[in-house]
Amino acid sequence: MATYAVGDVQGCLTQLQAVLAQVQFNPQYDQLWLVGDLVNRGPNSLATLRFLYQMQDSVVTVLGNHDLHLLAAWHDPSRLKRKDTLLEVLQAPDCDELLGWLIQQPLMHYDAQRQLTLVHAGVAPMWSVSQAQSYAEEVHQVLRDPTVRSEFFAQMYGNTPAIWSEHLRGMERLRVITNYFTRMRFCSLSGELDFSAKETLEHAPKNCVPWFKVPARVMQGEQIIFGHWAALAGHCDEPGLYALDTGCVWGGAMSLMNIDSHQIIRHACPAALPLEN
Repeated sequence: MATYAVGDVQGCLTQLQAVLAQVQFNPQYDQLWLVGDLVNRGPNSLATLRFLYQMQDSVVTVLGNHDLHLLAAWHDPSRLKRKDTLLEVLQAPDCDELLGWLIQQPLMHYDAQRQLTLVHAGVAPMWSVSQAQSYAEEVHQVLRDPTVRSEFFAQMYGNTPAIWSEHLRGMERLRVITNYFTRMRFCSLSGELDFSAKETLEHAPKNCVPWFKVPARVMQGEQIIFGHWAALAGHCDEPGLYALDTGCVWGGAMSLMNIDSHQIIRHACPAALPLEN
């Protein structure tokens, strides 16, 4: 029995299946962790969801920004954008079944035995493991409640507030929690989010650093598996951090890591889209 973690799939099912075949993945015995962004931009979002749903007992996944965007469009199809490849999901006869499963997934998974955190973009520099778990659960509870989640999706989009405060309440609190977990790349030295750049570390905005290089980051030394940042190309020199988004949908690779041995296998992907994220 082995447990593997894979980077952003974004509807690239053929490449996901290829890298799983390289390790002879068997859902009867093995487990697959996903860093989120299961869908969008790639060619097979619907088939990807069906594939993962069929083996859900062997799957651990967190939500990424593209997954949340799909869920928002499920509640309001006018949210779809020109570049989205999500319409086939919304028109599928099993849409409600698939997205009913997806919306139950958390923003953070913590394996206490391994002392290992799984998230999409990262963990806010000022949060401890227990704080991050608590704040992720606040959003998780809203997503699981059909009486309030439509309002959440209506107000989810936006860049403010840009920095965490325990005094935040309501949608401002939920939005900044969501943005730290699913959209974060660069931060100021105090942990304020900066969304102006998506590129490599050399293109950091003025007075900003990658979230994992904030000097006072509380979870330094903790193990974190994350995705989201294709421009890193899997390179992160911070001890205990594993960047698994290697930009398959942009012509990079699908990366799969054995979470116990830390061995990484990459499957080259055909260039499908211009590099961005």
